Amino acid sequence: MTKTILRVLAGEAVWPPPMWLMRQAGRYLPEYRALRAEAGDFLKLCLNPALAAEITLQPLRRFGMDGAILFSDLPIVSWALGQDLRYAEGEGPVLTPIRDHAGLDRLDVGRVAEAVAPVWETVRRVRAELGDATLIGFTGGAFTVACYMVEGHGSREFAAARGMAYADPALFGRLIDTIVEGNLVYLRGQADAGAEALMLFDSWAGMLPPDEFRRWVIAPTARIAAALRESHPDIPLIGFPRLAGMLLGEYAEQTGVQAVAMDTSMDPAAAARLVPAHIALQGNLDPLALLAGGAPMIEGAKRITGALRGRPHIFNLGHGIVKETPPEHVAALVAAVRGG
Repeated sequence: MTKTILRVLAGEAVWPPPMWLMRQAGRYLPEYRALRAEAGDFLKLCLNPALAAEITLQPLRRFGMDGAILFSDLPIVSWALGQDLRYAEGEGPVLTPIRDHAGLDRLDVGRVAEAVAPVWETVRRVRAELGDATLIGFTGGAFTVACYMVEGHGSREFAAARGMAYADPALFGRLIDTIVEGNLVYLRGQADAGAEALMLFDSWAGMLPPDEFRRWVIAPTARIAAALRESHPDIPLIGFPRLAGMLLGEYAEQTGVQAVAMDTSMDPAAAARLVPAHIALQGNLDPLALLAGGAPMIEGAKRITGALRGRPHIFNLGHGIVKETPPEHVAALVAAVRGG
């Protein structure tokens, strides 16, 4: 029997909906924290196939999720292209900013395959132990990766990246093109290694006005989707244009993805009206409702599943699990969703 997530991504409405959670493999789990302490450096952890595979599988063993999301991080492609990357404690990724053509000249798509080979080995190891769950590979959307590469670190505004897009669109466009090429190498390798679906996390897409959103989010995503259809026609693609708002429907129609993930702010009923019925929706419980647990969590989950019953839907969060979340809340959520 086809796995439930793959059935949904093929356009089938499944009840109760299959589920997995963004950042389900990570720091809220004590078993993850033990491995994290063993590995030391976070980048080394992402590039250690044995440890990364174990972390990917941990939430499946504990909760029996329908999907496993590859344990990795968005800036891996930046590093694979040749940008310096380190992780500062409590700060997230820190990169040497790219602000001119000379910085871009130092990037090399040709080095991506060798650099990410350990990640592909992680995919192979997870697939070998996966069972009935669907293995989801991923990378960052081109705009979101560009934000980190230009800014050099996380930010609430990414003013340098957005400013470059306005002031020097040729330079920013060249960076986007390089990221698209690197992402395709990375994603195709994940599919070849055993990923059964792929996801693009465009976490900062919602900062852009409509015309810029079309240029820097929809257009690059459409290029990636078209290229993947040509090379891997059986591998579905999930897009997550976070905070897209009313542009969610346009994104779904024009990119060629098989599913769109809804962020926490999106009304599922509105998304169902905006997005064509054959394209699956994924999401979108507030991670803070999961943190709170109890009635707010259960009632929120029921509202979402009720609003989307009868159309293709994968239950998930509207963003990643926060690190303070008690694992027993996740177990309660799984039971509530599966109870229908």
